[in-house]
Amino acid sequence: MAHITAGIASSHVPAICAAMDLGKTQEDYWKPAFKGFEWTRHWILEPENRPDVVVLVFNDHASAFDMNLIPTFAIGCADEFQPADEGWGPRKVPVVKNDADFAWHIAQSCILDEFDMTIINKMDVDHGLTVPLSLMFNQPDA
Repeated sequence: MAHITAGIASSHVPAICAAMDLGKTQEDYWKPAFKGFEWTRHWILEPENRPDVVVLVFNDHASAFDMNLIPTFAIGCADEFQPADEGWGPRKVPVVKNDADFAWHIAQSCILDEFDMTIINKMDVDHGLTVPLSLMFNQPDA
């Protein structure tokens, strides 16, 4: 049986990406922001807290959707998602791995309960998704 272990909200401004990618997380300007996520990385390392699945809700910033396609709710059901090129090349972050079977189960359950879902089988993900994951799971210079 699954249980929710945490709910965490995070800023995801693109400047956070730049600070991480350029090794500036320890600069005076950025240090307080990154220090605020230290507890998450330590907490996640505890075996009893390590999540099997992360359900991350974010908004796409016109990397995959635009005024031609505006889903109310979308769920990624592919095995993985590539980092998006947001104008300066894709970030050098890991490909986002997904539990496709679990995602399809959630999608099917929602649809059977008459919840309008858009299924995404291919989508590049932008900073709305990669920044929170980087903050919580991978800060190489912090």
